[in-house]
Amino acid sequence: MTAPLLDVQGLRVAFGGKEVVHGIDFHIGAGEKLALVGESGSGKTVTALSLLRLVQNAQVQGAARFAGAAGGERDLLALSEHALRGIRGKEIAMIFQEPMTALNALYSVGDQIAEVLELHEGLSKRDAQAAAVQLLADTGITEPERRARAFPHQLSGGQRQRAMIAMALACKPRLLLADEPTTALDVTVRAQILDLLSALQQKHGMAVLLITHDLNLVRRFADRVAVMESGHIVEQGPVGGVFGAPQHAYTRRLIDSRPTRDVVPPPTTDAPPVLAAQGLRVTYPVPRPGIAGWFRSGAFVAVQGADFRIAPGETLGVVGESGSGKSTLALATLGLLRHDGALEVGGQRWGAGSTQDRTLRRTMQVVFQDPFSSLSPRMTVEQIVGEGLTVHSPELDRAARRERVLAALADVGLGEAQFPALLDRYPHEFSGGQRQRLAIARALIVDPSLLVLDEPTSALDVTIQKQVLGLLQRLQRERGLSYLLITHDIEVIAAMAHRVIVMKDGAILEHGPVEQVLEAPEHPYTRKLVAATVAG
Repeated sequence: MTAPLLDVQGLRVAFGGKEVVHGIDFHIGAGEKLALVGESGSGKTVTALSLLRLVQNAQVQGAARFAGAAGGERDLLALSEHALRGIRGKEIAMIFQEPMTALNALYSVGDQIAEVLELHEGLSKRDAQAAAVQLLADTGITEPERRARAFPHQLSGGQRQRAMIAMALACKPRLLLADEPTTALDVTVRAQILDLLSALQQKHGMAVLLITHDLNLVRRFADRVAVMESGHIVEQGPVGGVFGAPQHAYTRRLIDSRPTRDVVPPPTTDAPPVLAAQGLRVTYPVPRPGIAGWFRSGAFVAVQGADFRIAPGETLGVVGESGSGKSTLALATLGLLRHDGALEVGGQRWGAGSTQDRTLRRTMQVVFQDPFSSLSPRMTVEQIVGEGLTVHSPELDRAARRERVLAALADVGLGEAQFPALLDRYPHEFSGGQRQRLAIARALIVDPSLLVLDEPTSALDVTIQKQVLGLLQRLQRERGLSYLLITHDIEVIAAMAHRVIVMKDGAILEHGPVEQVLEAPEHPYTRKLVAATVAG
């Protein structure tokens, strides 16, 4: 057996004396693809960053022997900072999770790629710029000359990730560390980036250490997998063997964490729809080019005349990629955006006047994508969850309000037995899944009939996602709630929705029962979304 390209032995990482990675061992062969899998906080990203000593204030022990291009093994953890600079970017490169924060906003994409080539390859400025354009072309970016002159904010998420890949591959590294390279991308773009990485990996013969929590991505991409839990590698081996016959309980839990469908058909009733929209249209003013823009602005149509209805106890899913108009549709439905067309809530016109709208607003609440940013860090749990009661039930005294808050928290699985002094805690004292439960409790406390769920699980790990979806399914059965579910995840739609709308560029392309739309999609775009999910 040939010596591995990278051999990690007894890696320990600690912060302020507290150990977060506990003596792990793994290796990567030349040209091999190893996936390091685990939930947030498992230590997988810290492990990858520690190999290049990119974690500030970390105490790192152990050995990471790397077989460089010049021959001979070097222990990355024992090298000087000067020696490591010659390896970073040249022999070992990294793709970070969020390219918008990893790329420098003050420099064009082409300049940032060229800088790597000038530093490590000694190319002249002109040659480095030409090579940067070619690298962008190799990653499939259209109009690479123009994109090279663009700044990061002028590119889409997929284009920024391709630029990051171009920068990482500029010096043809022997090992690529890819930290959640597709997490922030739409499902079709995710598939494109994965195919691109596979093609470039085969072309250059480099090894890849893939950091991810997405098991579908691992199945499609990796040769071997190492599963991390709480700083320990609990299981590793070939992907087929580990996923086909997992030995550790944590691995089995990850594999079983795909969303499962547990919904009942909505009740048959003569009651008016909880929400009805006809010709819903949202436009934004945009500047017009030339002299004409001095006198009149143009218009960007974000939602193009949407028609839909949501019955009591029904979930309507709205699926589409970023920029499709689905979140704009949700905000307009909530009355938070100016719109044209007709909206009715419970048979009454939405937007008729402030008094009627306030009464109707109680029946329609929202749960946002990121609970950390949607919950005030300065308010306690009691203040956050009970806030709606001060508006819609001002007659309640403090004791009655506290009783309602505790009941809402119990409904979402949070109690003082589990969290002592629960009502006096702040959002930062909870995990992501627990914060999302707080957000759901805040919405439920005013007894709504409709919840608008805007990507309610996309910021959560797979096991927590399954728990939150199970909670929403239970609440729908017990309370008869209706949901307007906004997501880009086909698996979440399949688990939750009764009917589904497919949106692209502000238009509804397909609409129907979820089984019909997902199992026999009629529109090419829907088929593309479903195929990307199955392939992933």
